[in-house]
Formats: sequence, C-alpha cells, structure tokens
Amino acid sequence: MIRTNRYAWLVGVGMAMVAGGSARDAFAIKQFSDEFKAMYVKEGTPLAAAVETAKCNVCHVGKSKKDRNVYGEALAERLDKKEDAKNVEKIKKALEEVAALSSDPAKADAPTFGKLIEEGKLPGGEPQ
Repeated sequence: MIRTNRYAWLVGVGMAMVAGGSARDAFAIKQFSDEFKAMYVKEGTPLAAAVETAKCNVCHVGKSKKDRNVYGEALAERLDKKEDAKNVEKIKKALEEVAALSSDPAKADAPTFGKLIEEGKLPGGEPQ
C-alpha cells in the first residue's frame, strides 16, 4: 500500500514538472504576441478580428509551435523566445524590422509585412 502511494506521488510530481516546463515556453510566446497586438491591433478593425481568430497562427502554422510561417520565421531570426521574452525594446525593434521586409522575397511586387498589416491582413497569410 505504501509503495502504491509513493508511486502515485512521484507520478504526480513528474507530471507537474512537465506541465510547469511547458508553461514557460508559452509565456515567452505570449510576450511576443502581446507586443504585436499593442503595436498593430486596434479594436474593431479587420486585423483585430483576424488576429483573434488566428491566435498563435499569426506566426505559426499547424498545431506545432515549432512550425512557423514566413512572418514567424523572420521574427525567429531576430528574437530568442527564452532570452528576449522580457526585453520589450528588442521585441518592438524586431517587429519594426520585420514589418519592412518583403512578404515574399521571390516576388518583386510582393508587399511588405507592414503593408499587409496596414491592409488588415495577417502578415504570415491565412492560418492553415
């Protein structure tokens, strides 16, 4: 009986540690999302509705947070989710830099990410 309780306790502690570890990753991403919203999203606009629907898919594709769209890749080149999560100035600078980039460098007439955002469109395209 004592071994069963001890085993259950160890399993519970292990699960709590795993859950706690994944919460930290979400926190970093949340900071980037919060700064994006503060910089670009105005309540009642088409972009606000699109961002609310897309949620994490503003920067990511699919269900895995490891898979990024073209906008997310451009931000990932400039930001580290662990080191830069609390560096608001660096996040803002990265958002500004990426806004000036072409949304498709292979196409000469492709709009910048900033232009897409101004038009109320998601910078990484529609969620997949």
